[in-house]
Amino acid sequence: MIVRCACAQDLPRVAEIQAACPEAAQWAPEDYLAHEFLLACCDSAVAGFTVARRVAEGESEILNLAVAPPYRRLGIGRALLEQVRARLPGAIYLELRASNSGARRFYEALGFQEIGVRREYYHYPPETAIVMKFHSC
Repeated sequence: MIVRCACAQDLPRVAEIQAACPEAAQWAPEDYLAHEFLLACCDSAVAGFTVARRVAEGESEILNLAVAPPYRRLGIGRALLEQVRARLPGAIYLELRASNSGARRFYEALGFQEIGVRREYYHYPPETAIVMKFHSC
């Protein structure tokens, strides 16, 4: 597996992965190009992606992370987050749906901690968001 920067040619595959992962944010993939947009590739196939951005000095946020269902539980999400942490050191924040218990366990296993709740944050369908934070040096 390799992790590399994404480019415009990768957008169709990113859209496919996003569509196969209803628990992930469903944003326009072309908007990801303006941020830290990374892909994980297994045998030249795009298996997952993450999008992050710096929001302030020493603070970043994960905007989206998705791994195609056949590639889950192979360390791809972990590898993507390790690259984000290396590229954007400091505090990293994210929101996730309160119902997304699998993602919550995944992030907790990587050292993220729940720091807050945003009621009615999501609209389709309406749901509360859990805010999580990871701090690195």
